[in-house]
Amino acid sequence: MDAPRTVAAGRTASPTTARLINDRLALQLLQSEGPLTAGQLKALTGLSRPTVADLVERLQEAGLIAVVGESGAQRRGPNARLYGIVADRAHLVGLDLRTHSVTVAVADLLGEVRAERTVPIGPDGTPEAAVAAALAGLDKALAAAGAPHPHTLAVGAPGLVDPATGRLGGTDWIPSWHVALVGELRARRAVPVLLENEVNLAAIAERRDGAARDHDTFVLLWLGHGTGAAVVLDGTLRRGASGGTGEIGFLPVPGTAALPSASGCDGGFHSLAGSAAICALAAQHGLPTEAGAGSASLDAPASDADAPPGEAVVRAAVAAGDTGAAFLDALAARIALGVAAVCAVLDPGCVVLGGEIGSGGGDELAGRVAGHLARLSPLRTDVRAGALGGRAVLRGAVLAARDAAQDELFGAAGPGVSSRS
Repeated sequence: MDAPRTVAAGRTASPTTARLINDRLALQLLQSEGPLTAGQLKALTGLSRPTVADLVERLQEAGLIAVVGESGAQRRGPNARLYGIVADRAHLVGLDLRTHSVTVAVADLLGEVRAERTVPIGPDGTPEAAVAAALAGLDKALAAAGAPHPHTLAVGAPGLVDPATGRLGGTDWIPSWHVALVGELRARRAVPVLLENEVNLAAIAERRDGAARDHDTFVLLWLGHGTGAAVVLDGTLRRGASGGTGEIGFLPVPGTAALPSASGCDGGFHSLAGSAAICALAAQHGLPTEAGAGSASLDAPASDADAPPGEAVVRAAVAAGDTGAAFLDALAARIALGVAAVCAVLDPGCVVLGGEIGSGGGDELAGRVAGHLARLSPLRTDVRAGALGGRAVLRGAVLAARDAAQDELFGAAGPGVSSRS
């Protein structure tokens, strides 16, 4: 058998702890590599054959893995069986709350989406009606996925999420039904409900599946209806003392008519790079601001009512070539002001232009921002277009729910494993 694993300098793990460590290592490999044989698990973990056989048996008994096929080996036998994580062991829910819609995704334990629903929320309805419509959409998505009892829910919402209490703040400028819905979700279902700022979730998604996969330190600059930022340092999402890290819309910058205040970001960076400001800038350059109006891009999960008009304007300018060049350069100069401020404080080395507008501007906008940034800052910074656009928030919510569920289920692997699903 293998010697006990070391867990810290001068300490060794107990046999029980060593089993938990080995089990989790095997599950993480099955998560990242897909189905593996016992022989492949042995090679990848460095564990002995008997230890691998024991952990495979434990994980099967816990309902976390199962035989999903056979390898192409010539000799049939236990080592030729392919083991994979039981995806239906737990179902997860991600929610993306917007001003006039909520999008729900139901995924399995591997993070594969089984069902998705977007529910429009009328501007004239009551908070109670909005909550009822959102819950009905959630129930329909759960039914479509065959998941009546989800394991974990993760909600992405605008505003400040207090790291200490998990409560949604900054409610002066967000719809009241957001707070009511989160409260109802927590009261309605005896399952964990994770609440996270929407831009923070977008950063999680861009790091796992998008433009920042090769960076442990980066800043995501969200460009949509409004502006925001998420900060990831050494692989860790930084939220700040009150959850306000990245509220870049309030950043005082040159070129605005006033200064921001504690009650509103008018006069801050938002006044230069928010969707309304982008449309006004396009009009100054003689570009149509109704281009593509009412049509959300394919990467946006929100309803048409929530698609930022600036996205269609930027996409049209990129497609127009020389005709849109002056506008894109002026917009890039504005965006570079915010990026330069972030770089002067954090020196992240990489900034991702996310959100619908950042993704819509693509490499054309990102390259122009990088050029202006190089004239403002001596710090070398890679500026990239986001790969996931508006879908980043929803994907980040699913990934956050998956991480929480796997932490519980995988951490409890072995005798006494949790049976909740």
